[in-house]
Amino acid sequence: MIDVRHADLAGRSVFITGGGSGIGAALTEAFISQGSRVAFVQRSDANAFCDSVEQRHGVRPLFLPCDITDRSALQAAISAAAEAHGPVGVLINNAANDQRHRTEELDEAGWNASMAVNLTAYFFAIQAVVGPMRAAGGGSIINFSSISYIMGNAGYPAYVTANAGITGMTRALAREFGPDRIRVNALAPGWVLTERQRRLWASPEDLEAHLAKQCLKEHLSQEDICGGALFLASNASRMMTGQVLVIDGGVVVTG
Repeated sequence: MIDVRHADLAGRSVFITGGGSGIGAALTEAFISQGSRVAFVQRSDANAFCDSVEQRHGVRPLFLPCDITDRSALQAAISAAAEAHGPVGVLINNAANDQRHRTEELDEAGWNASMAVNLTAYFFAIQAVVGPMRAAGGGSIINFSSISYIMGNAGYPAYVTANAGITGMTRALAREFGPDRIRVNALAPGWVLTERQRRLWASPEDLEAHLAKQCLKEHLSQEDICGGALFLASNASRMMTGQVLVIDGGVVVTG
């Protein structure tokens, strides 16, 4: 658990997509531990997760079942979160689907489905929060990308394309909403070994090959991403916008 305290996050209304599993679950718990009022959406049932968070922290996150590709349902969930916790001050677009696929095998429906969950939903979640954020005097939007597009990874071209689009959208909206004191940043994790990643793709050979690319020779867990998200959400990063924060153990380096 993150042991750094961000006093300004206490009482903040935080909305997370995909906040009941994987990286999203770690984010939900990290913000709860800061005293934030957290609401999250996802398609699968997250009540057991909410029970466990309540047992550990004495506070229950607000779970709103939702398919984020349904724009009306997503924006209605954001409205419900604002009604319960106050206007959303921190939006975290985290939900994504990195299903592997080959270019020759992907039809138009598959392409559109990937864009819907990995890019389009981000835009419409942002659209729903910027008005209330502007009225409140500002806010923080964090769009989860990944290092997949920086590396030019093969094996999931629609997902990689969407992640590149997330960066472009982040920079464009940072410029658009900066005068309203709304900060828009992206967070790009490396290979985080969630339960899903371990179950589907983390073969011993691939794990060894990826670790060889990292400067830090330890695999990433979902908790390793939380500190960066808390930083981007808090006043500690108050003059940071339009940026991509990479947390990957040193796979992608610049110089």
